[in-house]
Amino acid sequence: MKVTWILPGGAEVSAEVAEGQSLMEAAVARNVPGVVGECGGNLSCATCHVMVAEDWAARVGGPGEFEDAMLDTVEAARGPGSRLSCQITARDGLDGLVLIVPEV
Repeated sequence: MKVTWILPGGAEVSAEVAEGQSLMEAAVARNVPGVVGECGGNLSCATCHVMVAEDWAARVGGPGEFEDAMLDTVEAARGPGSRLSCQITARDGLDGLVLIVPEV
C-alpha cells in the first residue's frame, strides 16, 4: 500500500509499505524527517507523532486509551487527527493514506 508523509513546509515522502508494518517503522526506514520512534514502537516516547489527514481519520480510527494519554506529551501541538504512527499498521483500506508530520 502507498503512504504519503507531508512534511512541514509541504515537501512529501511517499513509499510502498508492506501490510502489517507499523507506519513508524516505515517512516524510520525511509528517513522521514520528524518521525523518530526512539522507543522502537513500544508506545513509550511519543516521538512518532503524526496527524492523520482529515479525510482518512475515520478509516484509520482514533487512539486507544494509553495512546491518547501519550499524545498529551507530544512536542508539537496535538490536533484532532493526532496519532502515534507506531500504533497505525498498514492494512487493507488504507492504500493512499496521507499523514502530516507536525512541525516541532
